[in-house]
Amino acid sequence: MTQERAFARATIKDVAAAAGVSRSTASRALSGNGYAAPEVRERVRAVAHELGYVVDTTAQSLKQRTSRSIGVLLSDLRNAFYAELASGIGAEARTIGRSIVLVDLHGQSSDELDAAETLVASRVSGVIATPVSPALAPFLARLGVPLVEVDRRFDPAGTDAVVVDNRAAAREATEVLLALGHERIALMIDETEWTTGAERQRGYLDALEARRIRSDASLILKAGWDAAAAATAAIALLSRPGAPTAVFTANNVLTEGVWRATQALRLSVPDDLSVIGFDDAPWMSMVRPGVSVRHQDTLGLGAAAVRTLVARVESPSAPVHTIVLPTSFLDRGSIAAPRATAL
Repeated sequence: MTQERAFARATIKDVAAAAGVSRSTASRALSGNGYAAPEVRERVRAVAHELGYVVDTTAQSLKQRTSRSIGVLLSDLRNAFYAELASGIGAEARTIGRSIVLVDLHGQSSDELDAAETLVASRVSGVIATPVSPALAPFLARLGVPLVEVDRRFDPAGTDAVVVDNRAAAREATEVLLALGHERIALMIDETEWTTGAERQRGYLDALEARRIRSDASLILKAGWDAAAAATAAIALLSRPGAPTAVFTANNVLTEGVWRATQALRLSVPDDLSVIGFDDAPWMSMVRPGVSVRHQDTLGLGAAAVRTLVARVESPSAPVHTIVLPTSFLDRGSIAAPRATAL
């Protein structure tokens, strides 16, 4: 990304000319203040989207000043992972005298570019995001707005990122279960289109392959980000003949779903089923036994993202940089040898 991109941003004059209307009509169509015929409004907005124009909501006097605000675009703050990530971003931003403008997608991935427009219109110096599509990086690059991808990557060649080594973490979690004697280990995954899900599934398969254990496709369940739906899927999995003796869950919501399933089926953890989760959540240390997890330093992810973004703003032409943070294993007692091999 180069400094010149920031000065190529389309103006209201460009939009008006391309749409064949006056500047005042274009302004009314885009802002919604004042009348513009429906067909004109749609035409102007389509042109604005094509040109990459977004309404500048900041006063003219701010145009010559460097913004001290950071845009933060997160997937769903109802999820403890994203809430803690936001906390880490906010704490680091305050430390260096920056403010944040936060937009929560609330699980609505289709709103990503609209949310990004909101941040750009607020004249943020750059954006930290947990992206949900490959469209975000080129959209912001076109506007000359720096982006740092956190947790997952869609544009590794062109965009800075802060992530963990998902593949290694998932492999190590699975290896813990294998070392205890488990062979029928289920994987509950959210998705495999993003780097997070794809790498966690790959790590799980790596561990099985290293032990020469053939993977069983029926033990790999995609269950998304809804705890209730995950519980339903887990109940079906754990109720069938040849049920797994252990489950590795790829996010904290799926872990909650599996935990609910064990309660519904009156299964004892870890006597009847061992459980390891990826990501921590407050409830996991409050139940008995506690839930063993692959723990991410989520606050650290947020802090590193802020530092990475500030470095990019200060050095726009520096090489793209990816920071990979380690994970750790917290054994709280939800794993044990399967009954058949227990001592």
